[in-house]
Amino acid sequence: MRVIGLDPGLRRTGWGVIEMTGSRLSHVANGVCKSEGDDLAERLLSLCLGLRGVFAEYRPAAAAVEQTFVNRDGAGTLKLGQARGIAMLVPAEAGLSVGEYAPNAVKKCIVGVGHADKKQVAHMVRIHLPGAVLAGPDAADALAVAICHAHHLQSAGHLAAALARAGA
Repeated sequence: MRVIGLDPGLRRTGWGVIEMTGSRLSHVANGVCKSEGDDLAERLLSLCLGLRGVFAEYRPAAAAVEQTFVNRDGAGTLKLGQARGIAMLVPAEAGLSVGEYAPNAVKKCIVGVGHADKKQVAHMVRIHLPGAVLAGPDAADALAVAICHAHHLQSAGHLAAALARAGA
């Protein structure tokens, strides 16, 4: 199953695609969609078009998005939320449900510590996906979201199989 992870940002939205075969994960691709334009609407549209292109090329079967980190700047948080809305809209257009994960949950899943820094996340992504060349920290974070979602999908599959065996 092909899984895409998205790390939304208004200037740069990271994306990472992995292939999940049983418990084995492999790197497919990763990159960054950079927003273009002079106003917010143009920037959001450019992110949307960029992500649509990624979905058309890699055709993921599952998607996950990192939740917005709320900071002291209310206007900045609101703009980031709008970029996150685009990151949720594109998978929904493709007919996918979207998993959502808090940044600390992703870091704990990948690194083992909820407050890991970006270098630690990138290092562990490289360990999980040997040979992957990362397109930057945003793409590394997106791959971490994809890996986290893949682990959750595997766990859900194991639970469903156990319940089926139990006759529930």
